[in-house]
Amino acid sequence: MQLSNSEEQLMEHLWKLEKAFMKDLLEAYPEPKPAPTTVATLLKRMIDKKFVAYNEFGNSREYYPLVKKTDYFSKHVNGLISNFFNNSASQFASFFTTETNLSASELEELKKIIDSEIQKKKK
Repeated sequence: MQLSNSEEQLMEHLWKLEKAFMKDLLEAYPEPKPAPTTVATLLKRMIDKKFVAYNEFGNSREYYPLVKKTDYFSKHVNGLISNFFNNSASQFASFFTTETNLSASELEELKKIIDSEIQKKKK
């Protein structure tokens, strides 16, 4: 199950806040802020999709994410690799490093991360 762009934006706020009431979510948006009814509709859809749940306190609902940010994006990156790079992580890495404007220091940082993962796998 996937989130729309507007749902992802709301989810980003919720991941950052960890738990939030409607007013907290509205405050997290930059100007111009969406209408409360818009956010309520997005939350309803995200609850239906099992991305968000809530606890009730009287008439107020405190929302919280059911899905971790890393899990959500990991699934999407793996789908991207599967759908666009013939399920080849090396093809993805090649595309990523050549088609994005990474600096030498960013490439060095990636190299350190990869070298570290290689060492972990060898153990």
